Amino acid sequence: MKGCWAKYVLGGIIIALLAGCESRPTDRGQQYKDGKLTHPFELVNNPNAKNKPVNGQDFAQQVSEISKVSPSLYAKHRDTYQAIFKWMVSGAEGAQLAQYKIDAYQMEGVDNFGNVQFTGYYTPVIHARHTKQGEFKYPLYSMPRKTKKMRRLPDRAGIYAGALDGLGLELAYSNSLVDNFMMEVQGSAYVDFGDGTPLVFFAYSGKNGRAYHSVGKVLIDRNEVPREQMSMQAIKKWTEEHSESEVRELLEQNPSFVFFKPRHSAPVKGASAVPLVAKASVASDKTLIPPGTTILAEVPLLDNQGKFTGKYEMRLMVSLDVGGAIKGHHFDIYQGIGDDAGHAAGFYNHYGRVWVLSTPPDAASSLSVAK
Repeated sequence: MKGCWAKYVLGGIIIALLAGCESRPTDRGQQYKDGKLTHPFELVNNPNAKNKPVNGQDFAQQVSEISKVSPSLYAKHRDTYQAIFKWMVSGAEGAQLAQYKIDAYQMEGVDNFGNVQFTGYYTPVIHARHTKQGEFKYPLYSMPRKTKKMRRLPDRAGIYAGALDGLGLELAYSNSLVDNFMMEVQGSAYVDFGDGTPLVFFAYSGKNGRAYHSVGKVLIDRNEVPREQMSMQAIKKWTEEHSESEVRELLEQNPSFVFFKPRHSAPVKGASAVPLVAKASVASDKTLIPPGTTILAEVPLLDNQGKFTGKYEMRLMVSLDVGGAIKGHHFDIYQGIGDDAGHAAGFYNHYGRVWVLSTPPDAASSLSVAK
């Protein structure tokens, strides 16, 4: 009997270990070296990370943009920014943060083990024309005004069906409904009118007030794309392989719709109205991470196929934007402008560790949630 019980006990241990492994995936950069965290933000003296930030110059440029464009936002975080600059000059070692009175609050992540979700966004370049012609038949709209007849703005299906026709809201016509949709997801784009004139920046102007639903999740739920293969590229590939009516039906599953306003010779700006520097700015949940907050992020590195390489790099980034799908312990990293940036952004749905940096004078306003 002892032998039988030993077999059962050993089998139970093996099953428990396997279950433990299954509940702690690592394929998207997840780590478990810090153990379980018990607070949304946990004050640590020394971040458990080996590498130094790789983007000190870009971070300095991002802070410079804040000081030029939004003095009030800069003033709220001045002490933290200046302390971080001194820390970087000294060598940017994690153990030296305390010497410059910089507190590092580790985020517990989506699983309480410090795994914070990273996605990516970028600024597309859309080809369009000023008037409807040939293949250029998909309108980009300015923000409608609510009227007695239209107290609530129509959903995406209604807009595709012509609910805004005749109101004079068309800003341009692109040659791709999918490109328009991706432009909405990113929140802005540069538009190339194909007439030799400079690109025009179409900034976010507002949305129709409907809930955002992920079409990627729809494809997963319909078993059209495996969950582990989901990316922006996977969505675009699916749209290329299906009819226009099927694509339209898919997009209509997201009732939220975004409107734009043209800005000539304008830089890309986030919700804080500050020009964004690629990979030095993020969109965040502002109820958790207020605008202007600095994060030290250990970001997983991906290969050209979007696979996790097993390596990470440290980045200093500032929260300057928001997004309808960005909630909780989730950051959307701004990747830049154009196809290469879009390629990088499309693959990101991975996890890394994040420390919110703050000096005591700034901490009261920027991290009141953490206390």
